[in-house]
Amino acid sequence: MQSLWFAVLVVALTVGPMAGAWATDPCTAFVGARLIPIGQPEIAAGTLVIRGGTIAALGPVEAIAIPAGATRVEAGGLVIMPGLVDTHSHVGGGQGGDASGPVQPDVRILDSINVFDAGFRKCLAGGLTTLNIMPGSGHLASGQTVYVKLHRAATIDDLVYRDAAGRVLGGLKMANGTNSQKDPPFPGTRGKSAALVRQKFIKALAYRDKLAKAAGDPEKLPDRDLELETLVEVLEKRRIVHHHCHRADDIITVLRLREEFGFEAVLHHVSEAWKVAPEIARSGVGCSVIVLDSPGGKIEAADFSLVTGAVLEEAGVPCALHTDDPVTDSRLFLRTAALAMRAGMSREKALESLTLAGATMLGLHDRIGSLAVGKDADLVVLSGDPLSSQTKVLQTFVAGRQVFDRNDPEDRLFAVGGFGASRDQRAESCCNGPTKVGAAR
Repeated sequence: MQSLWFAVLVVALTVGPMAGAWATDPCTAFVGARLIPIGQPEIAAGTLVIRGGTIAALGPVEAIAIPAGATRVEAGGLVIMPGLVDTHSHVGGGQGGDASGPVQPDVRILDSINVFDAGFRKCLAGGLTTLNIMPGSGHLASGQTVYVKLHRAATIDDLVYRDAAGRVLGGLKMANGTNSQKDPPFPGTRGKSAALVRQKFIKALAYRDKLAKAAGDPEKLPDRDLELETLVEVLEKRRIVHHHCHRADDIITVLRLREEFGFEAVLHHVSEAWKVAPEIARSGVGCSVIVLDSPGGKIEAADFSLVTGAVLEEAGVPCALHTDDPVTDSRLFLRTAALAMRAGMSREKALESLTLAGATMLGLHDRIGSLAVGKDADLVVLSGDPLSSQTKVLQTFVAGRQVFDRNDPEDRLFAVGGFGASRDQRAESCCNGPTKVGAAR
């Protein structure tokens, strides 16, 4: 397979360095690759045409005409699938709320991310192209998340997804269970945790009513409150809640609060979702599941099971997977789907859980998550089947630009590890704050 990879490189280099070719050539065609579109049947030998930063055509080799002047890349023996979407990541060393209080929706992780953190390079080495970067889970509400597309960039502002009006897209990170239980002013029990959240949403409802009655009149507007502004966005379904929860009772508490206040949510981690899958299905809420293959972790995840993905699939619950990086290394994200499938999840849904399911939960499914005409050309080129432990990520492309090349010595360092592979990298822990990652990792 390695020889096939070098063959692809030789063809690419006949028109100049790969990154340069993508930057200047209006059209590039991968020919002969096995295509995994997601949501559509796989194509054993296909052609994928990219024009600029979007997908222009795809289909069986015999059905797709290569445009005149296109850069042709012979990709026989390789596999191409959409860029992977991680619905829950902590790369970039960002921190959210502090010790001043348990509910801090005004905090933006956007203001606390180091784009030079080596974790971003490792994400690309794992085929990840879109992340939902979160604050930690040590608060009932630890701050606003941010959705990023992994271009090479000097500032976080160059990575963020924005809506048509230019607004930065992201959700609100909330949590319950043991993480937020501390000494006052934090809650000491699960009941008090729910009470504090309920009280804050009641205040947000009153704030929303005042804004409506003021009708834009500066003399009548209430004093600006960043916390309540964010919660009003949640109440009006302009910002989704990404809710950390593990135990079955904590999951049900989130669903109860959601029903009471009408906000949209994605349940994250859900170690015991397999116990209450019918209840989750009736709510219509999706789940972002972490898959671990080693013992340890928090006590409320004691009943974690690899069958969660399969049970949720059978119940009809939308299911994505996530890394919670650094809990699970982003370079091994494909492995998580393989483990979920081993425990009973279908191949179709396991692959979807890495791509389109997550894109849908972030509201980005019209742009990413599958290989389809008109969507962003976020691609992963693999040496073999994505669910094989022997498969390697060879190249990663974002909006048609190459951002990872395993054949490049520097990129390879971030893929395989070694001294310097974790330079500048800090990991945010839910309970203990940021820690420096070892240099040789």
